[in-house]
Amino acid sequence: MSSNLAAKLREGTKKSHSMAENVGFVKCFLKGVVEKTSYRKLVSNLYFVYSAMEEEMEQHQQHPLLAKICFPELNRKAALEQDLYYYFGSNWREQVAPSPAAEAYVQRIREISKEAPELLIAHSYTRYLGDLSGGQILKGIAQRGMNLSEGNGTAFYEFHNIPDEKLFKANYREAMNALPIDDATADRIVDEANAAFGMNMKLFQELEGNLIKAIGAMLFNTLTRRRTRGSTELATAD
Repeated sequence: MSSNLAAKLREGTKKSHSMAENVGFVKCFLKGVVEKTSYRKLVSNLYFVYSAMEEEMEQHQQHPLLAKICFPELNRKAALEQDLYYYFGSNWREQVAPSPAAEAYVQRIREISKEAPELLIAHSYTRYLGDLSGGQILKGIAQRGMNLSEGNGTAFYEFHNIPDEKLFKANYREAMNALPIDDATADRIVDEANAAFGMNMKLFQELEGNLIKAIGAMLFNTLTRRRTRGSTELATAD
């Protein structure tokens, strides 16, 4: 029995993907305007989100569905800790706290883990496939935008345990398509993936104040005026 879940997710989240890429912070980022204060705040928020997601996925290692898409080589928590050390120094743990949007995101992950763990598939798909697809593009933008030297502050984008990202994504989608789920469950997972995109958008929107302060409202408005089809959306097609 094939659920064709990866294809359903891809189709069912197209609009959300496009909306996320048209948030001002993301549009500026894709155009090479990266401001360190807002970027390091994003890294700290992602740290709390991935920590929650990876803890909950680990708890459900024996779950009949989650076990099939649990790939520890995707885990980002350690990489984010490395980046936080770079941006905040050795006492980074005392300096970082989740923003309201990150707090809500984490709560949602904890909640579904207790009540409907199969929905964690949606969060895993939304974050990890996006990271793998657009990771290298975004890493280059971050390096140029913040003038970072190779290996500093961009560990998040580096999947050292995945030598062939394209092959891994194909295998990941195959594993998702083979999950033994009915249409109703697939629809709930797609709905949750759209909700996850919404949570990510809120994370980005929170950062716009810092960015506008740094680059000025005029430049921000110029950079974000037109709707664009972003490069990471195209990369996900690989």
